[in-house]
Amino acid sequence: MQVDLYSKDGQATGKVDLNDEVFSIQPNENAMHQSVVAYLAHQRQGTRKTKVRSEVSGGGKKPWRQKGRGTARAGSTRSPIWVGGGTIHGPKVHEYNYSIPKKLNKLSRKSAYSLRVQESNLKVVEDFTFDQIKTKEMVSVLNKFELTGESILLITNNYDNTVSLSSKNIQKLQVRTFERVSTYDLLSHKNILLMQGAIEKIENSFK
Repeated sequence: MQVDLYSKDGQATGKVDLNDEVFSIQPNENAMHQSVVAYLAHQRQGTRKTKVRSEVSGGGKKPWRQKGRGTARAGSTRSPIWVGGGTIHGPKVHEYNYSIPKKLNKLSRKSAYSLRVQESNLKVVEDFTFDQIKTKEMVSVLNKFELTGESILLITNNYDNTVSLSSKNIQKLQVRTFERVSTYDLLSHKNILLMQGAIEKIENSFK
């Protein structure tokens, strides 16, 4: 399939070919869902932890005798019903592992790319850089595409320090090199700006 190619000034300069097997498939919702669930699961640290009564220090001696005081029986000051005691059914260190097959992961990314193309929310831009690190340079590019205030993912073919740092202070804009783009990134940003040089590398990554 062919789509318009734009300059960083927002002007259409020609056409560019996109591989139908990557950018024009029927989006698979189940694959995208599982990929997003796996991505979010991997963001969780799972390090919450509270101590049960056996882990709380102290409480070795019986607080008072069993009978004769007119009070409830007590065997330890570390009981969960005592202040400073252990907790019952508290959170434990837990790994949120959720893995999906490699083929399913590839299908999910293809589906996400294709979905954005079908929505006309993916624009291919000629490779560009800036002479110096200036936020207003990137703001100017977004203004040309009328994307100011929109959630945008800029996909580059390699890391560019000036482009990356010029984008850092702009809300809702994320810059990713092609190999670091996940299904979650594609779905969590409504608009995709894809640099022309990244197209071939993306297509080759699925081979």
